[in-house]
Amino acid sequence: MIRDRSLIKVRSAKASDGETVARVFKDAWRNAYTGIIPALHLERMIRRRDAAWWRQAIKSESCLLVLEVSGAVAGYATCGAARSGAASSGEIFEIYIAPTYQGIGLGEHLFEACRHHLDQRGLRNLVVWALADNTTAGAFYWGRGGRPSLKTKERFGLTELTKIGYEFA
Repeated sequence: MIRDRSLIKVRSAKASDGETVARVFKDAWRNAYTGIIPALHLERMIRRRDAAWWRQAIKSESCLLVLEVSGAVAGYATCGAARSGAASSGEIFEIYIAPTYQGIGLGEHLFEACRHHLDQRGLRNLVVWALADNTTAGAFYWGRGGRPSLKTKERFGLTELTKIGYEFA
């Protein structure tokens, strides 16, 4: 746990964050999904989201936040209107912390920043999707008050994985 909260800052991403966000993405996804998503598919997904991809995403994404610790980017999140199209519903699409910063409470800062952003847009209901086998993510969302209430499948080549939607009141 970082005791001095003044060292922690959540802000909107800038194009110059592209390389750092790409590195956080790569490290966090390998940490979260190795052994869950088939290796070939995981590596393809990571290669597609290089620094150039992230710079473009930062320019076009309405809400791409980065979390800094002592000025270093330690995580990112994206959020917006729920993809389901449900009225007044928001969604956190991605929320990832670099592995070296995980487990010390930083994800909560990004989560709450996303909730604030969605509240400002009048999106009061919230859903976040996670692969069922990603028990760390499930425990995180449960700890924030999310309850698993939705389920779907996602295919990665021949492998079909279950995704759980956590809804927040």
